[in-house]
Amino acid sequence: MPTTTPPAPTGVEPAENAGTRSVRGDASSIRWGRARILLDQVWPPLSALAVVLVLWWAVAVSGVVSRALFPTPIETWDAARAMWNEGVLTTDLSASLGRAAAGFAIGATLGVGVGFVSGRITPIARVVSPVVSFLRPIPVIALVPLATAWFGIGEDAKRIVIAYAVFLAVWLYVHDGVARVAPLYLRVSRMFGVGRVRTFRKVLLPGAAPSVVTALRYGSSIAFLALVAAELGGTQTGIAYRIQVDGQFLQTDRMFVGLIVLGALGASADLVLAAAGRRWITWSAS
Repeated sequence: MPTTTPPAPTGVEPAENAGTRSVRGDASSIRWGRARILLDQVWPPLSALAVVLVLWWAVAVSGVVSRALFPTPIETWDAARAMWNEGVLTTDLSASLGRAAAGFAIGATLGVGVGFVSGRITPIARVVSPVVSFLRPIPVIALVPLATAWFGIGEDAKRIVIAYAVFLAVWLYVHDGVARVAPLYLRVSRMFGVGRVRTFRKVLLPGAAPSVVTALRYGSSIAFLALVAAELGGTQTGIAYRIQVDGQFLQTDRMFVGLIVLGALGASADLVLAAAGRRWITWSAS
């Protein structure tokens, strides 16, 4: 005899529909949770930016400072558009980014490498540490004339000045972080016959990773500080150079553009390094 599936009782939802609705509800909850997390991350900086813009506009129109010396946000935006259309902003931005990136890459590589070595080998630390302690108080801008005399007015002098400043900053954090890795963990690794490469990968690297990330983030900010000093000596392009030239003609709106660009570049570099650092710390600990 043919069999038929009895109808579901009235008021009882089929299991398939209930399961589908549950899955959809879970997916919706996940999306909402991600949106909340993103909102929590984006809302504070956007609020701070809005407050800064309002205060900036209020001071500019209040008459406390001459408008010729303190432009409004709209006047600064107009100056930025004009500089972009002239091609000045893109040329200066490209030149400054190239110098900062090259100097940071060289200085950070040396700082991390020497920091790891000096952090683990005491005799080397006794040689490097006093030298760095002597060099760190010397302002970078004081070295620009010497670097120009040695390497000329080309790009090499500027990159070397930036790399020098970044190296000193990065080395300090990396050396301290490596030296603070618990010696007990290293001794236990040696007791169990763990090789040096595996000890570095599983013990030393995870222990020093937070300090390395901090060093790189701090080094990126130092790179832009040194960039300003480097571009004040013998160049025809660059954000800092343009600020200096605009200052000679009291074009404060264009000067504000340069300052904002420098701040945006530094903040962007820090955000990228912070995000990459979190991933790297997670990977090194796995």
